[in-house]
Order: sequence, then C-alpha cells, then structure tokens
Amino acid sequence: MASNPPVPVELDNRIFFRLFQAANLMHKHGARALADLGVTTQQWSVLGALSRNQITQEEGMSVGGLSEYLMVSRQSLNGTLNRIEAAGLIDRVVDKNDARARKIRLSSEGIKRWELLQPLIKRFYSDALMGISTQERESILHCLNLLRDNMSSLEH
Repeated sequence: MASNPPVPVELDNRIFFRLFQAANLMHKHGARALADLGVTTQQWSVLGALSRNQITQEEGMSVGGLSEYLMVSRQSLNGTLNRIEAAGLIDRVVDKNDARARKIRLSSEGIKRWELLQPLIKRFYSDALMGISTQERESILHCLNLLRDNMSSLEH
C-alpha cells in the first residue's frame, strides 16, 4: 500500500494563517453587521447556542455545557454572560435536577433580540459566502469539523 506524499509545511502554514485571518475578519465584520442591535460576535455565539432548540430554550444550559459547546474557557464565557445578562437577554434559572446549580437560557427579550438578528445574520452569511457553492460550503464544513475534532484530541 503506497502512502500519501508529505504535505508541504508551507501549505499547512497558509491554511492556519487563513483561518486566523478569517476569524479576525469574522469578528470585525460580524460585529459591524450586528452593531445596530448592540450585540458582539461573542454574544452572538452565546445567543445562537442558547436558541438551538426548544429544550435548550426552556431548560437552558449549564455554564460548563455552554463552555464546552462553544469551546471557550469558562472565564471568558462568564464575562460575556455577565454582559448579556445585564442587557436582559438571558436568565439564570435553577437547574431542575440540582437546586444548587443554575442554567442559562434566553430571556423573553433575548428571544426577541435573536429574532431581530436573523435578517442581519442572514445578510452577513450571504455576503461572506458569496461565490461559494452549496457543495463547496459542505466541503468546507466537513474539513472544519475534521480540523476541530483533530485539535480537540490534542488536549488529551
């Protein structure tokens, strides 16, 4: 069985540098896209995670669960949660299974804000992904999932 030839390190450097650039531009332009509604890209990710389905919206997520889902540290997430809570977009509710624990869920204002954000997010996605076909988007997503999984395994 023949093995694949080695990948040039320059190609790997370019991939990771493009990811770095894309992430920076996503934060910069994503923040601009949502600025009129006073939402940062970090807050956008939290609101999006909390809006994923009815169970999450009703029961909420633990800070630890949210941290794992978003792949961010609890420390940086806590600052974002405090700002979102101060804006009235989330509630901290008692966990039904453990009265000592709290879960985070969208408040009624948070649900309204998330709905108002949808046209802005859709326009941002449309502009950012212009010229990229559905098939190419699926391929990008597949590759990013593999990259995420590979990097997650580096922790172990």
